[in-house]
Amino acid sequence: MLHSPPNIKDLTAAELRSALTALGEPAYRASQIHQWLFSHHSHSFDDMTILSLALRKKLSAIYAIDIASVQECRKEAPDAAEMPTEKFLIRMPDGQAVESVIIPGESRITACISSQIGCPLGCGFCATGMMGFIRNLSPGEIIDQVTLLNAWLRNDYGKSRSITNIVFMGMGEPLLNTANVLDAIETLSNQTYSFSLPRRKITISTVGVIPEIDLLASLKPGTRLAVSLHAAIQEKRESMMPVARNYPLQDLRRALASYIRLTGQPVTLVYMLIDGVNDSPEDAKALEKFAKGLFCKINLIDYNAIVNIKFKPVFTEKREFFIRSLVDSGLRVTVRKSHGASINAACGQLATERKRQIP
Repeated sequence: MLHSPPNIKDLTAAELRSALTALGEPAYRASQIHQWLFSHHSHSFDDMTILSLALRKKLSAIYAIDIASVQECRKEAPDAAEMPTEKFLIRMPDGQAVESVIIPGESRITACISSQIGCPLGCGFCATGMMGFIRNLSPGEIIDQVTLLNAWLRNDYGKSRSITNIVFMGMGEPLLNTANVLDAIETLSNQTYSFSLPRRKITISTVGVIPEIDLLASLKPGTRLAVSLHAAIQEKRESMMPVARNYPLQDLRRALASYIRLTGQPVTLVYMLIDGVNDSPEDAKALEKFAKGLFCKINLIDYNAIVNIKFKPVFTEKREFFIRSLVDSGLRVTVRKSHGASINAACGQLATERKRQIP
């Protein structure tokens, strides 16, 4: 059976340097190739005229340059907003697929990016968790999502429109693919490249993988950190998020306090209100206790309906009471407007079906 050559875009920057060194090339060649791949978006080694013909031929014999592609785009019906939320099914070179979302705002355009195909954590309220885990995305596959979404945006709305923020809140747990996520962020924030964002405009979201939070605290990547809390009572959080058994709330709080101290950056505690599950006065008091003393804000979001999951959002006076309880305790609270629920593009709704993947 014939095997396709490996995709050079799947290599991290360090792996690319090692590969070029092994070919007897100076390290700076790796930087040149990396720029051609991710700033010039070259599809062929022949385009890289800065390299010798001999090296281009050598690279072509060893590697391929494979590019992800947009397989499908679904747009939310526009209302008063100038732009709709748009969800993209993005096909990777091996035929697997992920979903990514463009979320417009008054002063920003946010790209919600996936870090894994599927997710191994199995949170009870999340469609991605129902898929199970297939594999991690490579740095190139993560970057390709941003590149494709930004090109789509500029094609539809003009060159003045561009992604202003990135959130790793799509499919998967970013801190179970930390090395590739950070490598992708290094590229996406490279100021010499054709697309670049300040790192403060990039948010990594996690369920609370404590060793990797500690790693981020030591590395100080300059990105934002959001933690999917969803319950501040240990037993309840475990029932919603099985991974919470490995990362108890008291240990998670210590990790977040250390992260804040070492980085000087606040964290966002994301809390999805689910009717009859985590919306009681007791739940509000537990959340107040967890957040008190942390440099943080609480981002309340509504549960978004998912097929075969029988949870409901909280739209009664109970929701207002919950919010008021937090605000009255002196906590900073924001209520995030749901975007894309009608096209299954909102928080917790991203999932691909195997029948939609290319064999």
